[in-house]
Amino acid sequence: MKIETKPRDDHQVTLTVELEPDRLVSAKRRAARRISERKSIPGFRPGKAPYEMVIRHIGEAAVTEEAIDLLLDEVYPETLKEAKIEPAAPGTLDNVDGLEEKPKFTFTVPLAPTIDLANYRAVRLAYDWKEPGQDKVDDAIEELRQMYGKTETVTRPAEKGDFVMIDLVGVKTGAAEGEAPAIDRPGMPVFIRPEVREDEWPFEGFSHELIGVGLDQTKTFRHKFPKAHADETLQGETINFEARVKMVRGTSLPGLNDEFARQVGPFSDLEALRQAVKANLAAQSKSEYDDDYFTQLVDKIREGAKVHYPPQVVAREVEHVLEDLQSRLTEQNMDLETYFKMRETTREKFIEEEARPVAVRRLERTLIMEELIRQEKIELSDDVLSTSFQHTWGEFTSSKEFAQVMRGKSRPPKRLIDAVAMQSANQAITDLTLTRLKEIATGQAKDPAKKEPGEKKAGATKKTAAAKQPAGGSTAKKPAPRTTGKAQPTSTSAAKKPAAPGAAKTPPGVKAKKPAAKKMED
Repeated sequence: MKIETKPRDDHQVTLTVELEPDRLVSAKRRAARRISERKSIPGFRPGKAPYEMVIRHIGEAAVTEEAIDLLLDEVYPETLKEAKIEPAAPGTLDNVDGLEEKPKFTFTVPLAPTIDLANYRAVRLAYDWKEPGQDKVDDAIEELRQMYGKTETVTRPAEKGDFVMIDLVGVKTGAAEGEAPAIDRPGMPVFIRPEVREDEWPFEGFSHELIGVGLDQTKTFRHKFPKAHADETLQGETINFEARVKMVRGTSLPGLNDEFARQVGPFSDLEALRQAVKANLAAQSKSEYDDDYFTQLVDKIREGAKVHYPPQVVAREVEHVLEDLQSRLTEQNMDLETYFKMRETTREKFIEEEARPVAVRRLERTLIMEELIRQEKIELSDDVLSTSFQHTWGEFTSSKEFAQVMRGKSRPPKRLIDAVAMQSANQAITDLTLTRLKEIATGQAKDPAKKEPGEKKAGATKKTAAAKQPAGGSTAKKPAPRTTGKAQPTSTSAAKKPAAPGAAKTPPGVKAKKPAAKKMED
């Protein structure tokens, strides 16, 4: 077998494999025997017809095609092994020729991604998260009071914290007589928040215009909308508003005392509530800071790294992005086609402009994380694996998904336990890797290549973080172009790999799904 290797610019390789003539002859005889086992040859038992009789009844072309299939099953994995090629995805059979003399197969094989992190240990990024101050705690407690407050209709003018119902009309400045109002919202409810919100409709600070307006009173005011306003009909327009107050409901807030704390949850007193709110705010704030921090850090490493991968790997990651989106849409009783229509786009345009960039970022960040695990020799101990599994399993068993899976069952299926175990291991290795990254970026990490005095080798209880991927597979079956091999990509979706930091933001109009465990991905 003679192999000619020709690298391509897209991280694939073209392999031309030339076989000896006798190998095709042997394959044709085996093919004839297989055909005679499936198809009846008059006068012969299945599989016993002579080669010449099979050729006469079936035709040489059919026998040759079957022989090519047999050869592909043998030649493709042999070629990968001899050429020492690790594919990232199934290859394609581009051409078959020379059947009259020396058979010649031409394959295109996508290569496994390669990554050079360069001097990633020189990357620095300060970590300066600060715990939320007492003012944030007070604000959160006040929001709780608002949630547990009682409303009642009042006759006084509207104040901050009130619910108001208004008839709202907005007319464009210079509108022609008889022209329909730009805004016409009878019976519109408004909550006058203590603070001004950017996302308030129809403009920031609108509700505060109603402060001091009493029942059956009308207030007029004007607002100029920016040219970049989200509502195209209001962009750059000056609107004259008229708001008539139809109802004011004031909020009676509960007292800030121990009784209120017990009403909110299992808290013995107000101080216990404050401590719980403080801890929750700190955890949320740190999680958000970490997500942004590690996204920046991995992207800084990416700037100096050399990452190469074939287009098939990106295409597969695009599929995962679409699957993730479809999963979120399903929860809202929507499919992808409806979503594309709502966004006034097409599947092809959405993939090119939104899904593919997300897929590339997610793929590259995942590849960087995998290489960091290898470079830094990150390992999981049995204790860490066990703790992570118990944590993930505990969260999952309290979810609706678990209740649905367990319906009619007395014990969890093994596949479910295995899936949770894999998820918990991935999360644990991600957490360890991110911790090491922070140590490196803040100048606190030790070089794993340097052995400290008295340091022992990792014991048998350690588990290697990155498992090796399958390197190649079976063969192609038919003419060009066609799929060969069963090699797995080095990187698939974040759900099956250590999650890379910097998750893709949820597309417009889609609610984000709350994960069972903390996750940081694109």
